[in-house]
Amino acid sequence: MVQKYQSPVRVYKQPFELVMAAYERRFPTCPLIPMFVDSDIVSEFNSEDGAVHMVERRCKLDVDAPRLLKRIAGVDYVYFVQKNSLNRRERTLQIEAHNETFSNRVIINELCCYSVHPDNEDWTCFEQLASLDIKSFFGFESTVEKIAMKQYTSSIKKGKEIIEYYLRELEEEGVTHIPRWTPSAVCPAKATVTARPELPISPAISIPIASAKEAPKETPSLPGSLTEPLTGTPDDKLEADYIERYLGDLTPLQESCLIRLRQWLQETHKGKIPKDEHILRFLRARDFNIDKAREILCQSLTWRKQHQVDYLLETWTSPQVLQDFYTGGWHHHDKDGRPLYILRLGQMDTKGLVRALGEESLLRHVLSINEEGLRRCEENTKVFGRPISSWTCLVDLEGLNMRHLWRPGVKALLRIIEVVEANYPETLGRLLILRAPR
Repeated sequence: MVQKYQSPVRVYKQPFELVMAAYERRFPTCPLIPMFVDSDIVSEFNSEDGAVHMVERRCKLDVDAPRLLKRIAGVDYVYFVQKNSLNRRERTLQIEAHNETFSNRVIINELCCYSVHPDNEDWTCFEQLASLDIKSFFGFESTVEKIAMKQYTSSIKKGKEIIEYYLRELEEEGVTHIPRWTPSAVCPAKATVTARPELPISPAISIPIASAKEAPKETPSLPGSLTEPLTGTPDDKLEADYIERYLGDLTPLQESCLIRLRQWLQETHKGKIPKDEHILRFLRARDFNIDKAREILCQSLTWRKQHQVDYLLETWTSPQVLQDFYTGGWHHHDKDGRPLYILRLGQMDTKGLVRALGEESLLRHVLSINEEGLRRCEENTKVFGRPISSWTCLVDLEGLNMRHLWRPGVKALLRIIEVVEANYPETLGRLLILRAPR
């Protein structure tokens, strides 16, 4: 099975040229990445006008894998090839890479891109695509995959911190501005290509690592294809700061699942695309299994369209009997900022409501309550400055007795619960039961 990763857009609030200066300080080795032992330049190219600079490096890593696994593979180090293409004119850096050793058993490829922020030319964006395909590895495929994803996830978290560390280092040295590239007025020298001696290939255990890796052409690619530039309008992409502010603290792999499912919806779904927090709820409901989350989300979107649920708050007006006898309502929020819904179930005449309104009207009313809950979560997220995606329900059972177990009423309640669970997953953050009968 191919493991895939796609990052959100990570933003550095520094100009592209300054970020590139910080990036170059990672080579030939980086003390902030202990596993990154060394790197050698294999070939280098400079265009005549100096606008394009291409470098191919061979990098060596000491992967934190079990000693037994290393002995079985017969190696101590991992080698991979990284190709960087810097275009100073366009202000972009494309990084392509692939594992060099055991490439017939394990295929690792990665594409990264640094570019100018579309809304602020003094900021820099970073995006990343990667995939891992373990075909065979001496019977340890599952173990290698777990080690690989663990180390790769940890390296992704360090990536931005390392660039920011070198940016601070540059600032301490007094380097706060690097002029942009401009065409030289003097006749430039011819383009130069520097080829380095061919280095011997040492076998290594192909476990994914912090830096980039590129796969052969026939390698299965990620959405958008690893062989194509990272493109798209700003509205198509999620920024890491936005995710942290409005969606919560997600792991890199969880961010990747959200981005890939969101991208799939944009490409294939006809109609209104659900909000990011709504997509995230379905992913959480299925432990971030994209296939399972996509299945139940598509079913929910079809259901919402059939029943015009998106317009429910504008079109639904509660009958007078509900306003008079439905003993529930929204009441501010709890101590964590979640919207609070209070339901005095023990005081409710469920038999009378079902007989007077019918099951469908009661269901529509409950759906309107859930839609209002989603709206309040969005509002509270803005008010409290942190992600709030669920609500608290306080159920007062004082007065609950055998008359509430009327069979048609119980049947209606079970159907309502089934519909809500299928279409509003991960929305009940806390359930409080008050004065339950003994």
